[in-house]
Amino acid sequence: MDSSKFATFFGNVPTFTIPGRTFPVETFFAKNVCEDYVDGAVKQALQIHLQPDEGDILIFMPGQEDIEVTCEVLTERLGDLDAAPPLTVLPIYSQLPADLQAKIFQRAPPGQRKCIVATNIAETSLTVDGIMYVIDCGYCKLKVYNPRIGMDALQIYPVSQANARQRAGRAGRTGPGKAFCLYTQRQFQHELLSATVPEIQRTNLANTVLLLKSLGVEDLLAFHFMDPPPQDTILNSMYQLWILGALDGTGALTPLGRQMAEFPLDPPQCHMLIVSAQMGCSAEVLIIVSMLSVPTVFYRPQGREEESDSVKEKFQVPESDHLTLLHLYNQWKSNNYSSSWCTEHFVHAKAMRKVREVRQQLKDILQQQRLPLLSCGTDWDTVRKCICSAYFQQAARLKGIGEYVNCRTGMPCHLHPTSALFGLGNSPDYVVYHELMMTSKEYMHCVTAVDGRWLAELGPMFFSVKETGKTNRDKRKEAAVHLQRMEEEMKEAEHKMAEEKKKKDQDVPVKQEVATPGLATPKRTPHRLGL
Repeated sequence: MDSSKFATFFGNVPTFTIPGRTFPVETFFAKNVCEDYVDGAVKQALQIHLQPDEGDILIFMPGQEDIEVTCEVLTERLGDLDAAPPLTVLPIYSQLPADLQAKIFQRAPPGQRKCIVATNIAETSLTVDGIMYVIDCGYCKLKVYNPRIGMDALQIYPVSQANARQRAGRAGRTGPGKAFCLYTQRQFQHELLSATVPEIQRTNLANTVLLLKSLGVEDLLAFHFMDPPPQDTILNSMYQLWILGALDGTGALTPLGRQMAEFPLDPPQCHMLIVSAQMGCSAEVLIIVSMLSVPTVFYRPQGREEESDSVKEKFQVPESDHLTLLHLYNQWKSNNYSSSWCTEHFVHAKAMRKVREVRQQLKDILQQQRLPLLSCGTDWDTVRKCICSAYFQQAARLKGIGEYVNCRTGMPCHLHPTSALFGLGNSPDYVVYHELMMTSKEYMHCVTAVDGRWLAELGPMFFSVKETGKTNRDKRKEAAVHLQRMEEEMKEAEHKMAEEKKKKDQDVPVKQEVATPGLATPKRTPHRLGL
């Protein structure tokens, strides 16, 4: 952590440094630029393994695919070597079941060496005893949000210098160690950022904006953030909240927005829960929202992909991924929340238990807000309509075979191969999605088929049904009336604000200014952020 930055922000407060107890770590940089980091890491691991020194190896990789490939190549090359000492290769990433994750903490048999291949989960979240060698590929996966198109891109970026030091330090936890970096010293000094770009500058801030508004912050662009996020992101988040009805035309919090701020969820999910109580399907939507609060509950173990896919198909509801999640939870509930049932059906039991906890917490908040818990039975259309009411701004229409485009931005969207709608003979004309992620393509996650008329009914600011007999002149008249109404609203709000300011000025007694050191924080939010 950059302690000086925090100290300056809070008015030049003193800092207290507690030195860590690490053993000395020798860092080796690559002589030349590494073209293929998987191949480079495997070669380096074998070189260490064939030396007589003791100690386990930890390899850092960006994501799950790279980890699986590295493990395969390493095992393959070990098999090709004659009389190579045995090596236990263990992967670890968040999607791995808990029992396989726990294997990395078990001591290797005498005379054997462990080689752990991990994502940046092993950088700070967990410490494994016996690690003497670290191999750092120099890359990690970061999620970066683009406010203009409303899409998250999960892409591979070079690590920062702070990350690189943290990774190297993992070799010195239980004794002196060595860190091998697959990038040159020049790259480390001149090309890597000193610290990772703060998360507040690369995520969707709708939740934060709603929280700040509920705390009474009026001018968000002048708010003192430690790392001010890009102006585009804040304005986009306010626009999203206005669409959902949480903010009025003047940017003030509405009664619905006040209610939404009580739920610890993304604004569209808060909206979905509140609307579900009016539509009479809050019991079902409560489960769907809880399921969306945890990472994916399905897993595909290596070597048993086809088997897990065929089991997953049993749960799939062909018109909606949201309903698939609801169906899965109901099946788990009817089997008495059994862990063995989860293992049989390739479902994370730990994640499902978390879902149950989240559901209970949200249920308590619903009762506090005096919202009824109602079930619609098997009327799935009501649930789909409720989902549409919250996600209509993320609607896409069918363009080609399995290819969609966003109705507002024209952004191409594709169904993810894990989606229940993927590979259906007849793709629905309109869908709404939970989020758009850029990996190898622009993929929609968690998709539900909707009726075009619902979009016009629930999102009248974007969509309308083409009506015959309505001329352009009538449409222009309607638009002019709408614009006039908004201008009147704005004038009224300005007049109200001016009166409040006047009243405040009259009430406040004249007082002397006290100078505070260290208040040189930036007043203005930057227009954009270069990544």
